Amino acid sequence: MELNVAGRSVLVLEGNETVVPTIAGLLRENAKVTVGAPTVCAAIEDLARRGLVDWAPDHVDESAHEVVLRSVPRETMPPSSESVGRVTLVGAGPGDPGLITVAGRAAIESADVVVADRLAPWEAIAWARPGVEVVDVSKIPFGRSTSQDEINRVLVEHARAGRHVVRLKGGDSFVFGRGFEEVQACAAAGVPTTVVPGVTSSVAGPGLGGIPVTHRGLVQGFTVVSGHVPPGHPDSTLDYAALARSGTTLVVLMGVRTLPAIVEALIEGGLDEATPCALVADASLPSQRVVRSTLRDAAADASAAGIGAPAVAVVGHVAALEP
Repeated sequence: MELNVAGRSVLVLEGNETVVPTIAGLLRENAKVTVGAPTVCAAIEDLARRGLVDWAPDHVDESAHEVVLRSVPRETMPPSSESVGRVTLVGAGPGDPGLITVAGRAAIESADVVVADRLAPWEAIAWARPGVEVVDVSKIPFGRSTSQDEINRVLVEHARAGRHVVRLKGGDSFVFGRGFEEVQACAAAGVPTTVVPGVTSSVAGPGLGGIPVTHRGLVQGFTVVSGHVPPGHPDSTLDYAALARSGTTLVVLMGVRTLPAIVEALIEGGLDEATPCALVADASLPSQRVVRSTLRDAAADASAAGIGAPAVAVVGHVAALEP
């Protein structure tokens, strides 16, 4: 849009998947976005839960906003003449569309259908051809969610209809992204699949926050773990005592909610409570924030700063380095 929206109040009167790329672009331009729609797709609901947009499901006063956008949904693109389509898994990086690879952009530009996660850079869908069908399969933590079986079904169904389906996933599809489950489902259905690797937030998040995961003379490795379940949980397979002794930088993804338990386990495992720690939230987005702390105080400092998911935690001496 050829509009200067920085700092301006923008009202968007649609709540479906087709307007999410526009909303993402408005946020990157520092607009104050309100969505005035009685129902919204999961991706917009997630933005509202994270405090990035206001959602007004009831009547809104259009005159109270400087810019009002009325979106017209795109028509669905007809299937191609291919008897069997294909699926491309695109790892889309931490959120900034500029961090998608050239191959990833080319896949989006040739897509008939884009199946997108909540943390994918929705702005990038604007690269697609007019008429592309957008399917929102967001999984909101403790909220609205699309099951993995349903996502697999959508991919296979559209591909079997002769379409090129781009599965747009945040980060890298194979780093805690369940991407290989989707590859297996497509393979079982006889659907050709291509994987385009993405920039993983385990490295990009700290880097964008000014924190290297390794540094010559300080640390010679880094370990990436999921904090989705806390230490001691029956589903946890991690040895936190071994992690505490590893001598590597520890990068925790999906660990905001379980951070207090993780901190406790690492200290019990022998890691000095004064070890530097940092959290990088919303890496690469205009809402990015960095909180630097120590292992002892990390959970309390993150809570005081209002840090929520998505965020990357970095534990190790690199977290104290300044550019």
